[in-house]
Amino acid sequence: MELQVAIDRVSIERAVEIAKLLDGVVPIIEMGTSLVKDYGTIGIEKMRENVQKSKLLVDIKTIDEGGYEFEQGFKFGGDILTVMGASSQATLDTTYQVTAKHAKQMMIDLLEVGNNKIAEIQNYTNAIYALHHSVDRTDDFQPTDDVADFKQQFPNIKHLAVAGGINLNSAQKLSEQGLVDIVIVGSSIVGASDIVEAAQKFLEVI
Repeated sequence: MELQVAIDRVSIERAVEIAKLLDGVVPIIEMGTSLVKDYGTIGIEKMRENVQKSKLLVDIKTIDEGGYEFEQGFKFGGDILTVMGASSQATLDTTYQVTAKHAKQMMIDLLEVGNNKIAEIQNYTNAIYALHHSVDRTDDFQPTDDVADFKQQFPNIKHLAVAGGINLNSAQKLSEQGLVDIVIVGSSIVGASDIVEAAQKFLEVI
């Protein structure tokens, strides 16, 4: 299981500082959606300049105009780009094709996507499917339970990520469960007084 660290809701200067600290320490560094919205492609370029050893995921959350947005995301330095599972089949087809053309990776964000829709979009073999618990929701999230249910219903989906309030305890349980490829952690790491130490603790438990 790999660790992805999400950097969100900070200035681009602070994001670059954090990225420099984590580059090569964690497998995947995420430029969060807030940074994409605040700084656009110039921000992606700045992050790319400072992420040389880790993969750079750019959380663009494409919902339409998939071809254009993915071409731009890869052009300016993304290794992995995100598309919303709620997108049309045509958008998902297009983003998948562009991803293959560039020999990169695509993550399908399943935020608030129901099982009927997931059943329709489960055939993107090389895509990473992300179970994503919204930060705006206040209900309890049990990631291992959600993962177990998901794998039972969609056993053919090979690559799975999980995000949403992951802490050390839940990360360890996910690792022991052995069903997830990527665990996505944000504030538990980037909000720590020692970011590298916090990341290393997660790496140890997974």
